[in-house]
Amino acid sequence: MASNPYEVEHNIKKPAHPPHKRRPDMSSFTSHLHQISQDNSTNSRREQHLGPTPVDAAGLFRLVQDQFATLAVDAPTPENQAFLESLMRVLESDIGAPPDSIPGVTQEYLDGLDRVPRKQLKKDESCPICAEHFVDDPYPLVVELPCHGSHRFDLECVGPWLLSKGSCPMCRKDLTKKKAVEIPKDEEEDDFDGLYG
Repeated sequence: MASNPYEVEHNIKKPAHPPHKRRPDMSSFTSHLHQISQDNSTNSRREQHLGPTPVDAAGLFRLVQDQFATLAVDAPTPENQAFLESLMRVLESDIGAPPDSIPGVTQEYLDGLDRVPRKQLKKDESCPICAEHFVDDPYPLVVELPCHGSHRFDLECVGPWLLSKGSCPMCRKDLTKKKAVEIPKDEEEDDFDGLYG
């Protein structure tokens, strides 16, 4: 394919593979989530409610489902298509019977997820949602979910699922629950002895 004169004149080289052409555009999701989770203190007393309505929740899940459906149309592998379809089925049940509140994680939780440095990414490792290779992006923003070290995603792809569902898209582990800190039995006894001894 021949370059246009502007590209030749300015020595612009096209990348071999345009990075992340399959990433979902979640701007509508972000806008809707922000709108339904705004601080109720700005509303008048009669407009206040304790959270999003079931219609709001169903709309949020529909936005995520629509983006996954768009990705599934031209999924590069049968595995990617099957994975996206499984996520869409889960969302469909939430759309049909929306919860009273959005069960997702907070933005602070999302911001605090462990980032995977580029040098730790394998060449053939890809996001399970968009199926793009992480290293094709010169500045990948890959997160590792706390449920399993191999559950890695582009933050942009997994963010809407986590904010709306609060579970790992792969194993469905609930990520909204805090890990209980277990104190070894011998330490408990030491503390007890220290208090009264």
